[in-house]
Amino acid sequence: MSTKQDITRGNPQSAMAGQGRVVILGAGESGVGAAKLAQLKGFDVFVSDFGIITDKYKAALEKLNISFESERHTEDLILNAIEVIKSPGIPSTAPIIKKLTAKGIPVISEIEFAKRYTDAKMICITGSNGKSTTSLLTYHILRNAGLNVGLAGNIGQSFAAQVASENYDYYVLEISSFMLDDMFDFKADIAVLLNITPDHLDRYDHKLENYAASKMRIIKNQTADDIFIYCADDEETLKALEKVKPLAKTYPFSILKKVDQGAYLEENQIHIHTELNNELTMSILTDLALQGKHNIYNSMASGIVAKRLELKNETIRESMGNFKNIEHRLEHVAKISGIDFINDSKATNVNSTWYALESVNTDIVLIMGGVDKGNDYDMLKDLVQSKVKAIVCLGKDNKRIHDAFEDDVDIIVNTFSADEAAQIAFHLAKRGDTVLLSPACASFDLFKNYEDRGNQFKAAVREL
Repeated sequence: MSTKQDITRGNPQSAMAGQGRVVILGAGESGVGAAKLAQLKGFDVFVSDFGIITDKYKAALEKLNISFESERHTEDLILNAIEVIKSPGIPSTAPIIKKLTAKGIPVISEIEFAKRYTDAKMICITGSNGKSTTSLLTYHILRNAGLNVGLAGNIGQSFAAQVASENYDYYVLEISSFMLDDMFDFKADIAVLLNITPDHLDRYDHKLENYAASKMRIIKNQTADDIFIYCADDEETLKALEKVKPLAKTYPFSILKKVDQGAYLEENQIHIHTELNNELTMSILTDLALQGKHNIYNSMASGIVAKRLELKNETIRESMGNFKNIEHRLEHVAKISGIDFINDSKATNVNSTWYALESVNTDIVLIMGGVDKGNDYDMLKDLVQSKVKAIVCLGKDNKRIHDAFEDDVDIIVNTFSADEAAQIAFHLAKRGDTVLLSPACASFDLFKNYEDRGNQFKAAVREL
């Protein structure tokens, strides 16, 4: 799984010692956290953001007395670094990254940098869908078991900031493909790959195999002493595993077949067994707080992690029964006039929306749309035909949604605000129906981010 940058990355020993100048590109949660840790370790630190730095992060940098710039990248202040830590959102094709690479200056991720300064065990979870839920569930189980554990990565507080200020024995890290692209020496003690479905292909030359190769970096640097947990039902994962053979001990999970070691589903019971004579069984009907087929997979993955950490069966069962899902992921907002309103704004790709549709058992008025990332809506057609009575588009350009579903539903309506979408969906629904916001698209045409979209939708529902 080498890349050209892997080969030319260089030796980080001088960086380990806190000598020289480190530049952070991007002043969001990960960037400011990395700046805090770099300063603590004795580096000369400079932060540069090509966009606008929010007041919250400006204040944090000023409090630390760290130099920064906003809305530009001044090359003279960047190209003299011994190492650069970049935000996951900055692509390798950005002009400043190309110039850094040409000069042979290593460009790494926040997780790569922060791991140098902690001996904590790394439980790393990736996948196109479900990684936030699985990370939070895993963290919930470990914390309930009394482990000294932090939660970071693509979720919550910066990993680097926590390494600077906490002393955890374990970290549960939600890892995106963008983070994996800038990971070189970092190693996951326990790696979880939930699934691989088309997402962010604009960053991968519109080739699924490139995106899959990025996801497979989750097992980079693992040894026979480590653990790799993966979905045995996911075709793209199985294809990728034909090209990259894990060195770690593997634990598959499946709802379609029995596995010798790992987890499987049989007659509405999850069976999790990672060693002989110590099996955990749970009913998917009564024991799991998370419902829906996709959440069976998420629960299996978290359960295998917990069993491999030798947590008690009763602790795992109790934690899986009282877990509450994250905001903006199949979040129940309200029931008005017998109509359920669900906020799934975090569904920014087609596969996430498929999972949402699959988990709802009533007729649906679907609110979808936004910034289309080259979506292929074909996989939604069967579910739309069988469950969706109307589509409310929420976005500036809805043509591709109209083209995809005009033969599958009787009503497709365009709206341009969360208020308008909620009101029209309410009028199209009847008692017993579900209004589901599950956009399958990014949010940046009308909203700041998916959180803003979800919050505006929830506020609009409460005004009905």
